[in-house]
Amino acid sequence: MGRALIVVDVQNDFCEGGALAVAGGADVAHGVTAFLDRAAGSYDVVVATADWHEPLPDSNAGHFAVAADPDYVTTWPEHCVRGTAGAAYHPALRLPEGVLHVRKGQGRQDYSGFEGQVQGEDAGLADVLRARGVDGVDVVGLATDHCVAATALDALAAGLDVRVLTDLTAGVGVRTTIDALTRLAGRGVALTTSAAR
Repeated sequence: MGRALIVVDVQNDFCEGGALAVAGGADVAHGVTAFLDRAAGSYDVVVATADWHEPLPDSNAGHFAVAADPDYVTTWPEHCVRGTAGAAYHPALRLPEGVLHVRKGQGRQDYSGFEGQVQGEDAGLADVLRARGVDGVDVVGLATDHCVAATALDALAAGLDVRVLTDLTAGVGVRTTIDALTRLAGRGVALTTSAAR
């Protein structure tokens, strides 16, 4: 069977200077690119997910704060609006040919890449990976305590073997990142690094 690398939301708005920046986001973009260069050919499939939200005044089912300030837990400032520079992948992220692109949050509150739409496919990500013989995934990207954790948990729920390469992730907050990693480990997700995988 095969293994996939899922690169979660390494987009301009989640990196330094973006609308919802994560400290260390640009480093993750550089690190994932270097890792892909080193690991060329070791993954059967590479997936890249991206938030792809509708612009305000659409709240994206309550995801964007509209009538009040964002609480940064369930409501957020406008970010990763479809077709904008903020929604583009960070320029340091170089993806291989044949990558599967997943767009999520299109008018909804998607966090997991498994909730999004695989471009050019009629099936969801879990089914697309199964059809390609994938039974395990490594998850990297942004942010550890939100979309990375949600993607890893959904991969686990889909029956996949899941590893998170923690050196190729960055979180919004220290406490929430620790809590997310603890929850992942408790559910059976392997926490490792790109050097040890």
